[in-house]
Amino acid sequence: MDIEYRPFKTKQELYAFICDQLKLIADETNDITAILANVSALFMLEMQEVNWAGFYLYKSDKLILGPFQGKPAVAEIAIGDGVCGTAAQTLKTQLVEDVHNCCNHIACDMATSSEIVVPLLLSDGSLFGVIDIDSPLLSRFDDEDRIGLERAAKIISRIMEQI
Repeated sequence: MDIEYRPFKTKQELYAFICDQLKLIADETNDITAILANVSALFMLEMQEVNWAGFYLYKSDKLILGPFQGKPAVAEIAIGDGVCGTAAQTLKTQLVEDVHNCCNHIACDMATSSEIVVPLLLSDGSLFGVIDIDSPLLSRFDDEDRIGLERAAKIISRIMEQI
């Protein structure tokens, strides 16, 4: 698969492209690890000012580090701990403008200043995992990112159910 960076005029264009690419990535294999590895690479390649992009997967009542791009990260997160654990507990997207003012942020990369975490929910409402994306910029993520990544999360969840 050959994906190369394209400058997008709007975030809507960016997320439309990402969602189209998710379907192509899933057509290549039915291996969950391979799909999520390529999706994390896609996020890192196409999203600007991002220093970590990847997944935590729900296993044995905790989040376990999945495929990602960026610095090494915490391997296990308890449900309710940190931004990822909060997203998993509440089943709601967490958008943190300044992680330094977030009392439960788990720091993996000291350069991170903002973060967005989107739950991956299966059709029965159960948790599959979370998308976690970090940025070195304050307030990097906004409602357009939330909407775009929630759309991507629905596609990823559907792909996981088909495997």
